[in-house]
Amino acid sequence: MEANRLRPALNRGQAARSRPGAWRLWIPAGERGTYRGAQLDDTFGRARRAFGWRAPFTWALRARVSAADLPGTWGFGLWNDPFSAGVGINGGGARLPALPNAAWFFYASPPNHLAFREGHPAQGFLAATFRAPRAPSALTLLGLPALPLLALPAAARLVRRALALAVQEDSAGLEVDVTAWHAYRLDWEATSCRFWVDGRMLFETGIAPRGPLGLVIWIDNQYAAFPPDGRVRSGTLAGPEAWLEVELD
Repeated sequence: MEANRLRPALNRGQAARSRPGAWRLWIPAGERGTYRGAQLDDTFGRARRAFGWRAPFTWALRARVSAADLPGTWGFGLWNDPFSAGVGINGGGARLPALPNAAWFFYASPPNHLAFREGHPAQGFLAATFRAPRAPSALTLLGLPALPLLALPAAARLVRRALALAVQEDSAGLEVDVTAWHAYRLDWEATSCRFWVDGRMLFETGIAPRGPLGLVIWIDNQYAAFPPDGRVRSGTLAGPEAWLEVELD
């Protein structure tokens, strides 16, 4: 059922299906300055309140990627599309920003830094969860006039501390040869999440996202960094041709 709901969202990338449930997401080689991404999700044209999945929920797939050190990010799991990544991609509908709720297997290369709390891994191949209040999205618009202040490290550090209070998170680095096929499974309960690889539970946490959430699988060449020093950075990276292959149960 999940495989039938997933829809490609492409930006200079490709999504090829060899058989039902088997996909190859591909992005070309290129220089920095141009976004390249390929994504599958089941949130196209839906308001967040209409996303399809709530705890308890289990999702399993097999996956491999073309190289272990690809510039950018890739992964698969559950999220609330907090920044409406589908806007403008393949006609995706706009949504207002929201605080993140997610549980996913997530790879982030340097210079990504995607943890708000000290002591949590912010790069590499991770199992990660985020839990935040489901405040009305319109409230997040009140903070938009303050976005230019993120260019000031002192102000950005204050924002980062505020996010650390508002957003619960947990994560663990995973020692997995991601270029080989592995079976991944995510168990999402109302008060816990468990991450499995090849039948072994590698991470369990009591921080579980609030639903409803959507499924997402993606690969791209972007980075976003919000490190403790408050020097916010984002952009795109030069990189080789890259692909992520998945087989859905």
